[in-house]
Amino acid sequence: ANSKPSISTAGSGESEVSKQSISTAGSVGRKSLCEPYRELIDQKLEAGLSAQRIYQDLVAEHGFTASYESVKRFVARLGKVNKLPFRRMECEAGAEAQVDFGKGAPLVGPDGRRRRTHVLRTTLSCSRKGYSESVPRQTTENFIRCIENAFYHWGGVPATLVIDNLRAAVSKADWFDPEINPKVESFCRHYGTVILPTRPYTPRHKGKIERGIGYVQDNALKGRVFKSLEEQNRFLLHWETHVADKRIHGTTRKQVEKVFEELERPALLGLPPDRFPYFKEAPRKVHRDGHVEVDKAYYSVPPEYVGREVWARWDSRLVRVFNSRFEEIAVHVKKEPGRFSTAAAHIALEKISAVERGATALLRRATLIGPNANRWAEAMLEARGVMGVRVLQGLLSLVKKYDAKEIDKSCECALSYGAFRLKSLRTLLKRSGKQERLEFMDEHPVIRSMAEYGRIVTVSFNEEGARIVPLER
Repeated sequence: ANSKPSISTAGSGESEVSKQSISTAGSVGRKSLCEPYRELIDQKLEAGLSAQRIYQDLVAEHGFTASYESVKRFVARLGKVNKLPFRRMECEAGAEAQVDFGKGAPLVGPDGRRRRTHVLRTTLSCSRKGYSESVPRQTTENFIRCIENAFYHWGGVPATLVIDNLRAAVSKADWFDPEINPKVESFCRHYGTVILPTRPYTPRHKGKIERGIGYVQDNALKGRVFKSLEEQNRFLLHWETHVADKRIHGTTRKQVEKVFEELERPALLGLPPDRFPYFKEAPRKVHRDGHVEVDKAYYSVPPEYVGREVWARWDSRLVRVFNSRFEEIAVHVKKEPGRFSTAAAHIALEKISAVERGATALLRRATLIGPNANRWAEAMLEARGVMGVRVLQGLLSLVKKYDAKEIDKSCECALSYGAFRLKSLRTLLKRSGKQERLEFMDEHPVIRSMAEYGRIVTVSFNEEGARIVPLER
């Protein structure tokens, strides 16, 4: 009577174990006191709350009486989900380098003041060959210069650069279509490489450089203090070549330097003939006179950009101006402060005076008046020199008031007398407008013959002689 019942495994296959409650979390045993709060706990887990925080909320908000260990076990059972493993990506030689900033060693000068630095590390993904350089600030210029120094340290350029969404390089983070700093884009075009930012807040997309930053901080810089930035960078270069390159990498199980020399260096892209030209850039608004100001000098742009904003980029030699689509619209040689550089193509046709067009253009227009006007204009310019350009303008302005044939005849008359003043042409034109020139006629009904005129004269003389009375003495 006092004996315990045996557990039968025959027949229907039921056992005492099968009669015990089985938690829906998947483990066999007594039902958890957290089971009534399953849905609430699921929501808090999705919100990223820890087991400790969930336990505290259950006690404070729902009068939960079980222990924290109970909540921790329940959360652990809920978290047993078979997640897909991350896919490990290995790169071919020369295909990729990963870049990121980290905290550098401090600088302590003679005054005892402590200044912080930032270390930029660039690592080739195949061989794990790295280059590290410390800078005072994470600027675009420092970012470009450090990567360029890495290229020359390796003797070549990788096909792509995988970077975090650094403010020095990425204007706006976007996994599908990020906005890259224009200067960084120009740098990449110069070296034939491509920038590929990672997904925001996804450090595993550049795991090699994440570990590389930790490696240079822990192995090279931890516990060290330097007097200057130059001293720190000399140390980093020595550390890269004598320590980092000589190690057997924990993943590849090969010496970094050997893999780089045998496999990766030959696969890198060649370096261009010149380094990337250092330049400055900034937005500029086009003034009413069609110029933009750069370093206190002024440079012209096409007239349709007056009042609009453009992008100026300049170095010690050239000034380039781009529109909103970053298309080049003007190129100028750098001028001294206070000087203007104006391209002829940037002046609106309506604003080009006749004097600026030159005597040749004015003479071509004088030909349209007539051949005599053209001959008079050429002779006048030869006689009067530079001052004749304005006289030529005056000749062309006469067509607004007089007919071209009249002007051409006046020019013929003036040329015959060697009169090369505009005043002479105006006088001739006024006279031609008041008096019409008639052709000479030899015969007409009202015109008597010469014989008739002779008879009249003879008769007149005879009559006059008859009336003469001799004087008495």
